[in-house]
Amino acid sequence: MSLDDLPPLRDVISRHGLSAKKSLGQNFLTDNNLLDRIARVPGALQGQQVYEVGPGPGGLTRALLRAGANVTAVERDSRALPALAELGEAAGPGRLKIISEDALAIDEAALLGQGIHIVANLPYNIGTVLLARWLSVQQWPPFWLSLTVMLQKEVAERIVATPNSAAYGRLAVLSQWRSRPRIAFEVNRNAFVPPPKVTSAIVHIQPAAAPEGINPAVLERLTAAAFGQRRKMLRASLKGLAGGLDALNHCGIDATRRAETLSVEELVTIARQLSS
Repeated sequence: MSLDDLPPLRDVISRHGLSAKKSLGQNFLTDNNLLDRIARVPGALQGQQVYEVGPGPGGLTRALLRAGANVTAVERDSRALPALAELGEAAGPGRLKIISEDALAIDEAALLGQGIHIVANLPYNIGTVLLARWLSVQQWPPFWLSLTVMLQKEVAERIVATPNSAAYGRLAVLSQWRSRPRIAFEVNRNAFVPPPKVTSAIVHIQPAAAPEGINPAVLERLTAAAFGQRRKMLRASLKGLAGGLDALNHCGIDATRRAETLSVEELVTIARQLSS
């Protein structure tokens, strides 16, 4: 059996009794056209290594394999393993590796090495945690070449948010200070089985050059202090951060401003001063 001979995904879900579990944040996509569209977002995947989290019955996995990728997929739901094993047989030797594990326990760089694309319909309950971990790695450029992930639309908007908007905060800074995120497209809730209560979006992120002289841990402490009390002026929110007010003064940034008005570049400037 080849990939082209596989039964429809809905039949696979039914045959293996793969009802989506809310506790695992599962919602399955079955539309091949939509799945192929997601697989095109990272660019040409022929011969590329792809890491997928939570493949479930393997809808997106099929699309990635059709695009020519070699896929390593991590799935903690043991019910899905037989369906994924069938997919691996259809794909051919070495094309699909399945790891039965919790994605939060995986050291991706140690497992896969450098130069991988991460493509995943992330479970809602761990999506932001995983994304933050991938964006926070110390080594830069990171082990991944690109991130293409499906998240709740609200989270996606926070990733690409700009200053002076309600969505702008720590996640925007984390996503933008040394990478370039964009929302590729939205996915209607009715595309899923079962339909979630929220609209989703595909976010594509590529690493960029990291600003020099920045300790990521310092930037994290700065944004935690600044946005932890976002309605307060910086002179109040950074009062408890060692060197915070002196750094503001040195950088010529008005201490009566609020964190939500600062650009990513201004926050990087403050963090550089704190890192020196």
